[in-house]
Amino acid sequence: MSTAPRRNRRAPSSTSSRTAREKPPQGVVTEPEPRPDKIPFDIDDVLARVRESVRDFADAAMFALSARGHDSLFEQLVACILSIRTLDEVSLPAALALLERASTPEALARMSPGDIDALIRPVTFHEAKAHQLHAIAVRTRDEFGGTLPCDAQVLQSFKGVGPKCAHLALGIACGHEAISVDIHVHRVTNRWGYVKARSPEATMAALETQLPRRYWVELNRLLVPFGKHVCTGSRPKCSTCPVLDSCRQVGVTNPR
Repeated sequence: MSTAPRRNRRAPSSTSSRTAREKPPQGVVTEPEPRPDKIPFDIDDVLARVRESVRDFADAAMFALSARGHDSLFEQLVACILSIRTLDEVSLPAALALLERASTPEALARMSPGDIDALIRPVTFHEAKAHQLHAIAVRTRDEFGGTLPCDAQVLQSFKGVGPKCAHLALGIACGHEAISVDIHVHRVTNRWGYVKARSPEATMAALETQLPRRYWVELNRLLVPFGKHVCTGSRPKCSTCPVLDSCRQVGVTNPR
């Protein structure tokens, strides 16, 4: 009897055995279901429209930092850690304050966790992040000679660094083709009907099988502002959405 609930949490039976073996059980690649009021879903067309619609919105924090010259892998990793559970409007100024004081592992390692904490105090979990950043700086200096390698496994070996931060930092700083899925990317791609997944991790796995590689890094850059300003978590602005005619509006019950 104890095994029945576990079977029920597995991927739907329509998923191939190969997909079930290789991907998290919640992540399913889907062809958006046909609807008489929707046109066929074309990811190239959809992302082109999204790109135009977010042109006047502020870039996500890590891309904004890169544009300001903080584009090393170490700086991008620091910025991503600061952004965890924190709004860009808060994490970006904190990252700028810290990186203007210490933009290299050597400089950050010379600071005390208390000094780091004083500069990043507005971000969520600032005290824990101060100790985390100091430890990353010391290890980068001592183990990697002050330069982080462009290696996802190395980045994820640091405490608190998961696939999202590793992939986004590598994409921006190293040009790696890697998908970074935050809550906005997860929500929007599932709402479109492009994937069907219960968690950001499962969404990332599903997108890796379906999304053209040329969009892997750009996807986060586009969907963070799109998710903030258009395809919002509650009451999305469907009436003014540039891709309404393609979006399957999965789970949308109270749009504006």
